[in-house]
Amino acid sequence: MKLTWKREDALTMQAQAKRILIMILGWLFIILGIAGLFLPFLQGILFLLIGLYLLSHESRWAKTQLHKIKKRHPVLYGRFINFKTNFRGKFRQLLGKRV
Repeated sequence: MKLTWKREDALTMQAQAKRILIMILGWLFIILGIAGLFLPFLQGILFLLIGLYLLSHESRWAKTQLHKIKKRHPVLYGRFINFKTNFRGKFRQLLGKRV
């Protein structure tokens, strides 16, 4: 039996790897956010928001939590969106491509 790789298989593997990486980073930021709530040198709320944002692409729970924050704390959510927009712009400049 001869194994051959198709372009679709490679794209599927890349998409799965990206999904797994986003999930790992999302949970890492959630953990850092929880630690940051108790440690004075970490910005816990910011890390929690970043983690929820990353997880919201794959998790209905995270999307619901982010929506609750948007409704309850619109000023905080607005600051987060501004941070996300600025970070995305700087990241695009750094990589020189669309992220």
